[in-house]
Amino acid sequence: MLPLFLKPYNVEINDLIRIGPNSDGGYVIHKDSIHLTKKIVTCGLYDDWKFEKNFKKLNKNCSIDAYDHTIDKSFWVKRFKKDIIHFFIFKKLRLSKIIKIFDYLDYKRFFTNDNKHFLKKVVKNSKMENEISMSNILTDIDDIFLKVDIEGYEYDILEDITKKSEKIISLIIEFHNLNKNLNKIENFISKNKSLKLIHIHGNNFKGTDLNGNPNDIELTFVNREKINVPDEKTERKYPIIGLDYKNLRRKDDINLKFYE
Repeated sequence: MLPLFLKPYNVEINDLIRIGPNSDGGYVIHKDSIHLTKKIVTCGLYDDWKFEKNFKKLNKNCSIDAYDHTIDKSFWVKRFKKDIIHFFIFKKLRLSKIIKIFDYLDYKRFFTNDNKHFLKKVVKNSKMENEISMSNILTDIDDIFLKVDIEGYEYDILEDITKKSEKIISLIIEFHNLNKNLNKIENFISKNKSLKLIHIHGNNFKGTDLNGNPNDIELTFVNREKINVPDEKTERKYPIIGLDYKNLRRKDDINLKFYE
């Protein structure tokens, strides 16, 4: 059972849309946040920018700044060697696996002009050349769609997100190790007066804890000053059929239940 502070507010189902694939990397957002966004800031890119590509098709005027210190030339060389070896050993691969061999070319095509990838690690206080603080990222930008998936380091930057929350149109954030960090998440939500929770999904990659709660959750917030959201909490069941999809297809999705 999940605490009530994780229950989203009751937005109309028609106001929600899924951006990105019907698998890991896709997220449910509010439709109004698309045209209001001037820049997408992605913290934690890895090898998947389908969300950003899909979003950009719907709002061609927005630009993208992506931060991930791990996606360097060495990463792509290792990835290409691994994909080629799998291709020749197993031969019969799904089309999606074959297409991923050419991800680097798509990466180079996409991250040009207004779309930029920075080899920087997002941290609370930057001390090294390959680091950047969330505070610095958000300083000179307004009307941001912020997307955060940085494998547990999200807790270090919550205070800076709160301080700059008026600049954010919408926030997608993945919280890892939920059970150990519930107090931090509750504190973030209670202190953050600008952002309102509108969606939740349990990431099934790491399964559930002893209470049946997901170990990792994906939350979507919107700026209550820019997007109208009702004050009452929803009674909707999660995952939402037709909007939510399994991160890992070979595992069951996680049904979420809240305390009454």
